[in-house]
Amino acid sequence: MRHFVSTIAAIVFSAVAARGALAHVTLATQEAPAGSSYRAVLRVPHGCNGSATTAIRVQIPKGVIAVKPMPKPGWELSTKVGDYEKSYEYYGHALTRGVKEIAWTGGHLPDAWYDEFVFRGRLPEAPAGTEVYFPVVQECVQGVQRWIAIPAPGKSAEDYDEPAPGLTLTEHPD
Repeated sequence: MRHFVSTIAAIVFSAVAARGALAHVTLATQEAPAGSSYRAVLRVPHGCNGSATTAIRVQIPKGVIAVKPMPKPGWELSTKVGDYEKSYEYYGHALTRGVKEIAWTGGHLPDAWYDEFVFRGRLPEAPAGTEVYFPVVQECVQGVQRWIAIPAPGKSAEDYDEPAPGLTLTEHPD
């Protein structure tokens, strides 16, 4: 009986440890001042169930403007541009259109390797504590991981298997 209990405990511990070891696509900096320029670094720590990553697509949330992605050697970079829901004042000009989605495609990031995908933009003017999420779809040779779950009120990213990378806005230092 003791062996059976030890075996069950080992299985449960392994399952919990494996779940904790599962890494998600995350942002390197998870706090930034509201209304500031932000350098987003998406960290991609693994592929899809052992399969190499071949594309990363990120959706730009409402209120994040003036987005510019960083090219990545070995990857094709494309953007989808659209109208903003309102006009924004940006360095003395009215900004009404901008990047809504970024895609890095055609690369090959083996499951055992780690890499980062970078873009910049201006964060929304919003109260400190506001959460901003950047849903990401990770395409692989075999399979897809959709890091798109945005926590419902009263929940956190830890409550989801595939949470969207997010950051918390802080007070803007004036």
